[in-house]
Amino acid sequence: MTRPVLLVAGGSRGIGAATATLAGKAGYDVAVNYNKNANAAAAVVAAVQAAGGKAVALHGDMGKEADIERVFAETAKALGPITHFVHSSGIIGPMSRLDEADTKTIQECFDVNTLGALLSLRACVRAMSTKHGGKGGAIVMVSSMSATLGSANECIWYAASKGAVDTMVIGLSREVAKEGIRVNAVSPGMIDTDIQPPGRMERILPMLPQGRAGSPEEVAEGILFLLSDAASYVNGANLRVSGAR
Repeated sequence: MTRPVLLVAGGSRGIGAATATLAGKAGYDVAVNYNKNANAAAAVVAAVQAAGGKAVALHGDMGKEADIERVFAETAKALGPITHFVHSSGIIGPMSRLDEADTKTIQECFDVNTLGALLSLRACVRAMSTKHGGKGGAIVMVSSMSATLGSANECIWYAASKGAVDTMVIGLSREVAKEGIRVNAVSPGMIDTDIQPPGRMERILPMLPQGRAGSPEEVAEGILFLLSDAASYVNGANLRVSGAR
């Protein structure tokens, strides 16, 4: 039996790492994309292999077109045709009011979170769509509750970049629905990962309805559902994993 092939962009840490690890246990072969931390990516690969799956770590900056194209090509070469994709690459940069933010911070955020997401989706369609000879597949984009909340006084640019991701999911899900591809999103709320700057968790916790932050594994469970055949009629959806925030 052929195992499904999952590429996780930003798979070495946080939600991406939890997703890749859980996918390995669920029977996927997994390509773990990383940009800076090779050791962390290697640990995720080892976890997938320990669960009986094939896995490979692939370096690449998912804000750069050439790297995106190469990572997709290397995934297919190492594991076979890509059937599933999770976009978990995301950066914020130093938090501040908008009028105090550097242009570089804003630009880098949009390069990865928005342009990189669009180019990754384009690569997915070219690889999966029946129009291009593919067999279809499932895509999950990791968005954020910040797209709804706005992130005033912290990172409006990040919220805007994720708002764009939400729009991509709506549009592309309708564009390729008859070509065998489902496109959905998850919108995590406050999740305990290393993307959080020092002190932010402690400041936000009293505002959270459930009184705690979520874990990467809790988000990964939602992602794996959306990837699975159990979600075969879930398309264009955005699942909030936010503890009611």
